[in-house]
Order: sequence, then structure tokens, then C-alpha cells
Amino acid sequence: MTEPNDNAISTTSEYYDSKDADMFYYEVWGGEDIHIGLYRSEDESIFEASARTKQMMASFLGNFGQDSKVLDIGAGFGGTARFLAKTYGCKVTALNLSEVQNDRHRQMNTEQGLDDLIEVVDGNFEDIPFQEAAFDIVWSQDAILHSGDRDRVIAEVSRVLKGMGDFIFTDPMQSDSCREDVLQPILDRLHLNSLASPDFYREAARRYDLKEVRFKDLTSDLVTHYTRVLRETVHRENELDGLITPLYLENMKKGLDYWIDGGKKGYLTWGIFHFRKTD
Repeated sequence: MTEPNDNAISTTSEYYDSKDADMFYYEVWGGEDIHIGLYRSEDESIFEASARTKQMMASFLGNFGQDSKVLDIGAGFGGTARFLAKTYGCKVTALNLSEVQNDRHRQMNTEQGLDDLIEVVDGNFEDIPFQEAAFDIVWSQDAILHSGDRDRVIAEVSRVLKGMGDFIFTDPMQSDSCREDVLQPILDRLHLNSLASPDFYREAARRYDLKEVRFKDLTSDLVTHYTRVLRETVHRENELDGLITPLYLENMKKGLDYWIDGGKKGYLTWGIFHFRKTD
């Protein structure tokens, strides 16, 4: 197996550890989660829509509870870990690259009395620091796109999953029919060379003994979500003055426009993937 992509890892870490990014995702994105939400209306709060994504993903997994060991890779502020621990009483290990996010995550766990169920680990998902077959479930939301070696991520997920364990995740992807070069503005913004596609994940999963259970295409919610975040950013721009630099907000608005445009034109795909370890 290749070595982790240190350039992609350091770029992602530097971005999410920045004060601007930390404050934006905490203040604008709802404070608990940093992922795409499922919306019942275009005016619904980002917080409520983000919570619905977690609920739907959990519903796909069937019966799991206090005895389940869950690994959340790219865990952000830990909203998913707290949801799972509170709802099912399961133990969650939250692996995340950003020390700033992890500090905020630990603080919220303590405030909500969840330290005994959630372990926050500094690390990256290209080199998961746990032994083979350690977890019943590996979970991830909108994080794997930041990897410079997504094939390695899938290999690592398979390694740490128990036989018949579940891998469930969401990720902003390019559509399988996406034309070359049309996503360059998004890639430049993320400092990436590519996005994965659904076919990429299916092929990688097969190589590493993961069988597809389902893929629920929810691409329309990607457009709704980024439109909602853009509206919230513009609406609260004066309020955010002094908390977040104007340059960051301007770049964020441009970036959100790229996502919205790519989704509307059919260049992007987003939804819930569910795989199961076959051995």
C-alpha cells in the first residue's frame, strides 16, 4: 500500500484549523455538523436538515445498539457521534484531522455528558490507527472527497471492519457522465486533482471485499443545501463581520456558486452509499 498523501492531508488540516473556517462552519453551518442536509423546504434550517441526513443513514443500518462499535472518519465537530451515542447508546470513535475541530468536539461531548461513549482521535483516514476488524460500522459524511488517495481510504475502511460489518457514507462526487474539466473551479477551490464518482466507489469497494447494499441518489439536496448555505451567508454577512474575514466570505460565496452550478448542470452526484464487508 502507498504512503498517505501528505500534501492533501496538510492542505485539509491547515484549512479546517484556520479561524475563518472554524467560525464559518460553527456559525453558519449549524454548529453540530459539517455535511449536506436533507430538506423538506428551501427555508428549513441547516441544522434541522443536517440532522435528517444522520437519521436517514442510521435507518439504513437496521438493528444496532449498545454493543455496536462505530468509527466515524472525518468526524468534524462530532454531531454524528453525539447523535449515535445519544440515540443508540453505542460507542463511537471519531477520527478527524483538524485539531481545532477536535477540541470543539471534545468540549461539546463533555458539556452533553458523552465522554464515556465517544473517543475523539487525532488522525487521518488514509492511515486509520486501529487494528483489523475493530469496528462493526464505519461511517463518513462528506469527508472522503478531501483525500488525495481515496482508494487507500476504502482499503483502510475494509481492513478495520469486521466481517459483515457496514460501511455507510455520503460524499460529493462527480457524476459518472461528467465531462472532463468542467469541475475545475471546484477542484481549484478544494486543491484537488479530481472528485470520485459513484462508479469509482463501486469498483474500489469490490476490490476490497465490500458489497453494495444500496445507493440512494439525493443529488437535488446537494443543490438545495449549497443554495441554503449561500443564502444564509449573504443574509448574515454583516453579523459575521469581525468573526470571519471578508476575503474568506467572498471566496466561500464563489465556491458555493460553483457547487450549485455543477449540481444543476448534472456534473455532480450526491447520496448515501451503503456497503457491507463480505468476509
